[in-house]
Amino acid sequence: MALRRIRDPATAEPLDRGLVVWFPGPHSFTGEDCAELHVHGGPAVVSGVLRALGRLPGLRPAEPGEFTRRAFHRGKLDLTAAEGLGDLIHAETEAQRRQALRQMEGELGRLYQRWSETLTQALAHLEAYIDFSEDDNVEEEVLSQVDAAVRALEQELGAHLQDGRRGELLRGGVHAVIAGPPNVGKSSLLNLLCQRPAAIVSPVAGTTRDVVEVSLNVTGYPVVLSDTAGLRDATDPVEREGVSRARDRLQRADLVLAVLDATAVPTEPAALGAAVGSLVPPAAPCILVLNKADLLRGDVGALRAACTQGPPVPPATLLSCKTGDGIERLLELLGQQLAQLCGDPLAGSPSLTQRRHSQHLGDCAAALARYGRHRARDLGLAAEQLRLARRHLGRITGHVGAEDVLDIIFRDFCVGK
Repeated sequence: MALRRIRDPATAEPLDRGLVVWFPGPHSFTGEDCAELHVHGGPAVVSGVLRALGRLPGLRPAEPGEFTRRAFHRGKLDLTAAEGLGDLIHAETEAQRRQALRQMEGELGRLYQRWSETLTQALAHLEAYIDFSEDDNVEEEVLSQVDAAVRALEQELGAHLQDGRRGELLRGGVHAVIAGPPNVGKSSLLNLLCQRPAAIVSPVAGTTRDVVEVSLNVTGYPVVLSDTAGLRDATDPVEREGVSRARDRLQRADLVLAVLDATAVPTEPAALGAAVGSLVPPAAPCILVLNKADLLRGDVGALRAACTQGPPVPPATLLSCKTGDGIERLLELLGQQLAQLCGDPLAGSPSLTQRRHSQHLGDCAAALARYGRHRARDLGLAAEQLRLARRHLGRITGHVGAEDVLDIIFRDFCVGK
């Protein structure tokens, strides 16, 4: 690294004074000889340096993700690490950053590589038995060892797939939907949580017709929060469409914030739970928000007790969107639900983060299941299933048949990364 005056090679005009860094291959990011110019960030300086570089023979601007693609082709990182780098570039929350950094550093790739090596060894032993068992060079117990290795891998892979989409939720954001009857303060809650007037608030019931969506960072977890139309039997065709969209969004929600009017709900837990159940799809994670707590009169002890009752009442809190009282408790409940949905990105085995990973792992698991069915009848067919399983793992890391997904992965990088 050296401090130098940077000049236009064609005119010798000084463009800037900055740091010039030389990275000799193969120890650079891409594995090639690389040079970096650290210049001041003003638009005129950057455009002047880029114009001067563009006039040099053999130089051109990098395509999006091209440096990372070159690193992949030279074996500096596998596809899972490249995807982790892309996620790190686009990370907006602490939890996203932690997960992406862990993947970029190769933990997910090493896990899949270990599974691939297990399959390679099992396949080699099985083929050795097929080829040499008649010569008594391979003992019968080899088959038992292969079966045990495949069963263990099947169990580990199944547990990895049954992670509740934690990695995907953390990468793309938890889709949380605010739902409830008209005029209970759903739009006010959206505005309170995002600290800006994102939705129109009116005392007239049925103001919200379309879905209003905002992205939030809640205790380090990414949330895509949707405000929806009040749920009722609407007669107006426009409102009816809004209610239909609200119900559709509810069916696809990862988390529901069910909002009810605290002045109009029953205090008996069973009745309160039934009121929530009429709004929320079965088994959907839910937080009950009893809004308009500032309008409550008299003893509210029974209602507070119902909020802490537990099933059939979901985690609940009293809130006043008007005064802000109760927002800390709501954020606490929201953080707990998000932590449960997304998990700790630093704990345990690395999580699945991409849908293509799930698809290939599902295909791998199916091939292992077919191995078990073929094992007793035809060892040749059983061996072919192990080859297929290994191929699907290789497609995740890019070691097998990666060309069809390279463009999709690398095009999402910013230019030059």
